[in-house]
Amino acid sequence: MNTDISQQLQQQVVDAFEQASPLCIVGGNSKSFYGRTVSTQTLNIESHRGVLNYEPTELVITVRAGTRLIEIETLLAEHGQMLAFEPPAFSPAATIGGTIACNLSGPRRAYTGAARDYLLGCKIINGKGEILSFGGEVMKNVAGYDVSRLMAGAMGTLGVLLEVSLKVLPRPEKESTQFFQCSTEQALEKIHALSQTPLPLSASCFNDGQLQIRLSGTTKAVNAAIETIGGDTLNNANDYWLAVKEQTLDFFNTEKSLWRISIASDTKSLPLQGEYLYEWGGALRWLKSNETAELIQNTVAAVDGHACLFRHNHHGLFQPLTPGLMRIHKNLKQAFDPANILNPGKLYPEL
Repeated sequence: MNTDISQQLQQQVVDAFEQASPLCIVGGNSKSFYGRTVSTQTLNIESHRGVLNYEPTELVITVRAGTRLIEIETLLAEHGQMLAFEPPAFSPAATIGGTIACNLSGPRRAYTGAARDYLLGCKIINGKGEILSFGGEVMKNVAGYDVSRLMAGAMGTLGVLLEVSLKVLPRPEKESTQFFQCSTEQALEKIHALSQTPLPLSASCFNDGQLQIRLSGTTKAVNAAIETIGGDTLNNANDYWLAVKEQTLDFFNTEKSLWRISIASDTKSLPLQGEYLYEWGGALRWLKSNETAELIQNTVAAVDGHACLFRHNHHGLFQPLTPGLMRIHKNLKQAFDPANILNPGKLYPEL
């Protein structure tokens, strides 16, 4: 059945290539807000779903791209395992294909790695309708550049994801979240200092005068860490981190533009008007603001950071690329999608 679906998807891409007709790749449509709007014929991969291979002792799972994220996480939980990058879903319909295409990671990302870091291999349809496979099901299987990881964050502009193989990790034996009342400066100093210690940190978040720090690991290690850092233990911590991950906290309920700022964790507060929420030890900063895009991106670029308009009434807006990086992106686009039919303009108008 799924072989037939993959052949149908391939034929649709072949037809689009021959007719130079752009395609908008859609899975669960849970992240359609992210990036620029693509108003073209739809290529829906949601029905291309199912687990192809999962051996818990090998810590690897291979699934079709249309498989729902919640189904994968439920299966892994039954075996005491998890997706280490703690991906946000934003909807029960979210698929693993969209998750990898957007390369979005949750609160655990700064301490265990990003979605891209756990992508071992993938199968795609390129812009000419050819089915290509990259990587495999082990951490090191080829020499040279790991092409599969190009697909993480490409937002479908280089290929239609058909299958992905991901490394998974055991769930921690114990987790505890400690919280502290402090100023922004005190929070940034504390989480930056703690990130340089061997303590089993797995998430941090600061907003509205309160800093939350999650500890994950063996019971002995977590208990020892609690003694070291102090603070009060947060009740219903799982609900809190789920709300952070899925952006259901009150902070995210806003009509203002929501910006996602990636920056060095020890960077001091930015001179931009608005309200902030800090994650990843200070390296990820959410800003809701009415400041202009030009001012925000120029301010962040001045401290070697990156800012993208994550949510807005119209479309996302990514940090402009330097001429050198844009040239590389154009060359990659030409190699994988010479007719520019796959999600054209989703990342940048030039692509």
